[in-house]
Amino acid sequence: MINRAISLFLIIFLLPIFLFIFFLILCFDGRPIFFWSKRVGLNNTYFYMPKFRTMKKNSPDLPTHKFKNPQDYIIRFGSILRKMSLDELPQLYSVYKGDINFIGPRPALHNQGDLIAKRTANKIHKIPPGITGWAQVNGRDEISVEKKVVLDTYYLNNKSLTLKTKILLLTIIQLITSKGVRH
Repeated sequence: MINRAISLFLIIFLLPIFLFIFFLILCFDGRPIFFWSKRVGLNNTYFYMPKFRTMKKNSPDLPTHKFKNPQDYIIRFGSILRKMSLDELPQLYSVYKGDINFIGPRPALHNQGDLIAKRTANKIHKIPPGITGWAQVNGRDEISVEKKVVLDTYYLNNKSLTLKTKILLLTIIQLITSKGVRH
């Protein structure tokens, strides 16, 4: 309930930024404005998580790190939106809807079979995913699947208000510094 209230407040508070990005994408690359990413949630159920679209239309449905030349697929201003994590703002809708929390293991893409299998083997799929998590503040895009699972398992076994507060503070620092963003 608290996640839902906070997400609604943030959506309203950040509405001017939402509208600016909306019109920026519309003017420079047209519709659609949002990319609905198929993700794996609690108990390995699928849901669609919105992000502001930073990739060109008809780009392959792959994690960015699997592209040969990711810059060839990123729209004008897309790199800036990604570095500042502004493309992630629509995920507040997923928090409001209850698909994810603010803090938890980052939901895997539907086609990240290796990550999904390893998380399932470690029972990570039994906790709600989040916008940010222990793996994100310890490497984000720069760590391997194996390292993500180790960090997610640590979170699973050590969940506490103290750890969540630490994750929140480290996330804010990463947002300010754009640390760990490749593209």
